[in-house]
Amino acid sequence: MKRIALILLVSLSFLSAKNQSENSNHLAFKRGEVLKYRVHYGMVDAGEAIIEVNEKKETFNNRSVFHVIGHGRSLGAFNLFFKVRDRYDSYIDEETLLPQLFIRNVDEGGFIINQNYVFNHQKNSVKAKRTGTAQDKNVDKHYDIPDQTQDILSAFYYARNLDLSQYKMGEIITLNTFFDEETFPLQMKMIGRETIKTRAGKIKCIKVRPIIQKGRVFKSEEDLTLWVSDDKNRIPVMLEAKVLVGSIKMTLKEYSGLAHQLALDK
Repeated sequence: MKRIALILLVSLSFLSAKNQSENSNHLAFKRGEVLKYRVHYGMVDAGEAIIEVNEKKETFNNRSVFHVIGHGRSLGAFNLFFKVRDRYDSYIDEETLLPQLFIRNVDEGGFIINQNYVFNHQKNSVKAKRTGTAQDKNVDKHYDIPDQTQDILSAFYYARNLDLSQYKMGEIITLNTFFDEETFPLQMKMIGRETIKTRAGKIKCIKVRPIIQKGRVFKSEEDLTLWVSDDKNRIPVMLEAKVLVGSIKMTLKEYSGLAHQLALDK
């Protein structure tokens, strides 16, 4: 199953919006938070993904940043025909929640992708470096980007700090994101509320539907659904995706270091 971690990270990033984040003193996350997910392909455990905020305080370009790390790997029999070992790093400005540096190092079935993006939000540009066997050629160039552009990992944390109560059910929310040397709009529609049963317990959730491109991976624009905890943490709880061949499901199995109490349904 190709790019297990990428599917999770991009899907989580759809929880996006057009306004600035809340004050940094009231963030939905904190250093030391760890979220662990199990990935199912049909009825089979295919892989796992872990997203964490490094406990250490770090700086980049003399700015205080959150260092967020995403890991994804295939498990068991999936390693025999498509071994995945992915890592994503995003250094997110603590004050603006905009990315300063994004690093992608992945090995997917023997194809190596290494990407390094340095963001300059004052000049609305990104300096990109790219190497690896999965690329047509190496890249070292600048790209123009719109205001408030995120990477696929920082978009997740930026979006968690938005007041979703200001949006009506059915309203479409959009955020510009830079990935694979191009800017594209991530869009999401809120469709309801539901309680989801996971290994971590029953969790009250907001149900959202990302607006996706059909044809390449998905059969239709409504083949991806995401459930996010209906509380101040707003962590992804479950993802269901109908792909051209089979289906993928990702569920929260463990969590620690949350900034707020989780919306458990007892």
